[in-house]
This record gives sequence, C-alpha cells and structure tokens, in this order.
Amino acid sequence: MLTYLNIAQIIIAVVLIAAIMLQARGGGLGGIFGTQTGTYRTKRGVEKTLFQLTIILTAIFIIISIFAVRVAG
Repeated sequence: MLTYLNIAQIIIAVVLIAAIMLQARGGGLGGIFGTQTGTYRTKRGVEKTLFQLTIILTAIFIIISIFAVRVAG
C-alpha cells in the first residue's frame, strides 16, 4: 500500500512541477527575484484552467502525503 502511495506522490509531483513551469511564461529570470512587470492581468482560458489544476494537484499531493504518513506510522 505504501509503495502505491509513494508512486502516486512521484507522479503527482512531476505533473505539478510541469504545471508550475508552464505558468511561469513571460516572467523571465526577473520574476524569480521579484521584479514586477507593471501590468495587472486577469487569468483567462487555458491560464485559468492551469492555475486551478495546480491548486487541485497541490491539494491531492498534500492529502496523499498525510495518508502515507498515517499508513507508515
């Protein structure tokens, strides 16, 4: 059971990393250090869907992590 949870965590982590990297479009290296672009944009279409997917994947990852700790302990 613990092996399946670990595999699920790895898969979700890889998908979560990909989703986060796809969101960093247009920010460049300056976005890492807090440089602001000066414009405010609303999320629409694919960008909004990707943002919501990131939140859902993060919640699933946290739930699986807590469940894995319960099973292991």
